[in-house]
Amino acid sequence: MLPHLSTYKYQSHFSSLPQTSLILIFKSTMSSSTIIILSAFLFSFSIAASAANFYQDFEITWGDGRAKVLNNGDLLTLSLDQASGSGFQSKNEYLFGKIDMQLKLVPGNSAGTVTAYYLSSKGSTWDEIDFEFLGNLSGDPYILHTNVFSQGKGNREQQFYLWFDPTADFHTYSILWNPQRIIFSVDGTPIREFKNMESKGVAFPKNQPMRIYSSLWNADDWATRGGLVKTDWSQAPFTASYRNFNADACVHWGSSSSSSSCSSNSGSSNAWYTQELDSTNQDRLSWVQKNYMIYNYCTDTKRFPQGLPQECQSS
Repeated sequence: MLPHLSTYKYQSHFSSLPQTSLILIFKSTMSSSTIIILSAFLFSFSIAASAANFYQDFEITWGDGRAKVLNNGDLLTLSLDQASGSGFQSKNEYLFGKIDMQLKLVPGNSAGTVTAYYLSSKGSTWDEIDFEFLGNLSGDPYILHTNVFSQGKGNREQQFYLWFDPTADFHTYSILWNPQRIIFSVDGTPIREFKNMESKGVAFPKNQPMRIYSSLWNADDWATRGGLVKTDWSQAPFTASYRNFNADACVHWGSSSSSSSCSSNSGSSNAWYTQELDSTNQDRLSWVQKNYMIYNYCTDTKRFPQGLPQECQSS
């Protein structure tokens, strides 16, 4: 059994206050030179770490009332019935970062439903980093579907079972995205790594800012056993829950791809910006892929009769 992994993240209770308020709190007791230094520090901190508040950080984009923010912004729920699903997106766009979200998935007979949680840019040559949770019949495991798109090209699916019941409690699903790699993690355990292999001619998401999106929708034409099992609408409404969003990330602004809160080298001071898997986490990644991976595009020779994608040959 994999040892339980836990991490502690300091979150300032000041982070919800406006930036100017933070500076004014200390103005009366500090010299002007100290204030300048403190202001720069607080600005860097506020852009690097974002404690969860769904009112502040997200907006509901569709669902006609089926998406709800509860508990003073600490909890968000998405619902699906036969008429419609629902979804939300982040107010900020990010260009690199570590994104954490706790989810509790649709319980019981969730066949035909998909809960999607992902980063995506816009346009015809978009970038995207996907978690998708494919529902199943009661007693059968969820399938965690992952994918990476770069410049509009995807087809990089890896799928996993989980080593716990994702409907019984909240679990943390994380995306670490820096210029060298993308790491998908579950409760701190890495399950997938997609490395930057531009030197081998493989496009890598690095220039397009991305928002966080999530939705709960009906996909019974493909989601469960290739569409053989349909959604049982007598079980509706189906509900997924979200809490404890956290973003240590470069917030993007303006039209330039280089205009972000990390464009002045502030990103280099954050551990995630250069993070890679150490030997312990490489062992954990291997454990997950050996025991819980159920599909890997990099081994699907029938799908790629002309040869596996370049990143598969190089890894």
